[in-house]
Amino acid sequence: MGIFSRLRTLISSNVNDLISKAEKPEKMLNQLILDMQGQLLESKRAVALAIADEKKLEREVQNQEKQAQDWEKKAMLAVRAGKDDLAREALLRKQEYDQAHLEYQKQWESQKTSVEGLKESLRELQNKIEEAQRKKNLLIARAKRAEAQQKIQNTISSVSKNRSSFDAFDRMAQKVDQMEAQAEAAKELEDLSSNASLEKRFVELEKSDSSSDLLLEELKKKMKALPDNS
Repeated sequence: MGIFSRLRTLISSNVNDLISKAEKPEKMLNQLILDMQGQLLESKRAVALAIADEKKLEREVQNQEKQAQDWEKKAMLAVRAGKDDLAREALLRKQEYDQAHLEYQKQWESQKTSVEGLKESLRELQNKIEEAQRKKNLLIARAKRAEAQQKIQNTISSVSKNRSSFDAFDRMAQKVDQMEAQAEAAKELEDLSSNASLEKRFVELEKSDSSSDLLLEELKKKMKALPDNS
């Protein structure tokens, strides 16, 4: 089981190293998945070797059992033939194979248990890598969104710090207000001048009419005072 402990340590070390150096999350995550897949491939090879050893032990268990059975048959054959000495020799050989069979049986069972544990750890590791692959796109999308928000915030912050543009707009607005006020004042003065000129003409006209009426009245009075023969 040590292989998976080493693998987890290696992956954890790689993750921490990549995160500390990461500038582009997408690149880091893709590289991390590639590293995991590479380590998974090596783990599969190691597990495959362990399975092969287990199969070899299983075949050896079967072989030792078969050999013991064969020597038992030979002992029976010797007994039937009345050759007890030969039967004893055969039984001793059977005993040797029985003992070897028991030893190989223990090794095989131990290796089989180990292989089952390795298989389970391999499945667990593979599931975690598949989960990481599913999360990768989501993490990349979140990273891109955060990066875009950061750029926008930096832009807003930069513009807020640089008040010259806003001050220029404020000064221009004040200047336009002043220009509009001056234009309105000029128009008002022009209107006042026009009205004054018109009123002055009517006053002169009224004065002219009054003067002629007065002269005419004086003339009529003067004519009445004169004798008829004048």
